[in-house]
Amino acid sequence: MDLGIRGKRAIVCASSRGLGRGCAMALAAAGVELVINGRDEKVLNATAEEIRDLHKVGVTAVATDVSSPDGQRALLAACPDPDILVNNNGGPPLRDFRELSREQILEGVTQNMVTPIELIKAVIDPMRERGFGRIVNITSLSVYQPIPGLDLSSGARAGLTAFLAGVARTVADKNVTINQILPGKFDTDRIRSTITFAAGKSGLSEEEQAQKVANEIPARRLGSPDEFGSTCAFLCSAHAGYITGQNIVLDGGLYPSAF
Repeated sequence: MDLGIRGKRAIVCASSRGLGRGCAMALAAAGVELVINGRDEKVLNATAEEIRDLHKVGVTAVATDVSSPDGQRALLAACPDPDILVNNNGGPPLRDFRELSREQILEGVTQNMVTPIELIKAVIDPMRERGFGRIVNITSLSVYQPIPGLDLSSGARAGLTAFLAGVARTVADKNVTINQILPGKFDTDRIRSTITFAAGKSGLSEEEQAQKVANEIPARRLGSPDEFGSTCAFLCSAHAGYITGQNIVLDGGLYPSAF
């Protein structure tokens, strides 16, 4: 399918690896010019070069912390008027909530709620004026289904979801959409750390814990970043203008709900 976004410009945050990388790859395959982001400059530049080689699109790599004001300014300087914004950021590490300090709580909320709101504020009005905008926020299935040890991440992302539910409806008439993708268990560094954490609690080996996790998913496997990226690219497409304010659960059937 031609997604109708060839030549559009996108900022994809935290996209040097994992789900963000999957989104960047899928958008590049659709002909989108990219600004990608990560903290590890070596990994980021390698990802940028791979995307250029595979898809022959312009890719600007910005090595920065997207949660910092300077980092956000650097991204927006590289792409002042993006047509597409994919918000993504690493979440707080697994930790019992009793161990969280006030500073750690505020940092987690900044990473996973404040930062995407700040970027959306910066890009949404120019999108409205141009009559096209696609904003996708990568959150987590934990917004719906709590995961012990990820309480701070879950709370911040749920706050973002509620905040943007109203915002999305104020710009829909200008062909600007805001949606969230809620990933379940995907084969990323993040899930591997979760498996390691759970293995330490359960006494299982990491391999046994990984198999246990897969067996709990109706699809009987972890998701791949590539299929996640394809869903993101569709939400960013010209065909998805009637989808807004939605939370797309992408989890292999893990979340047991009919609605």
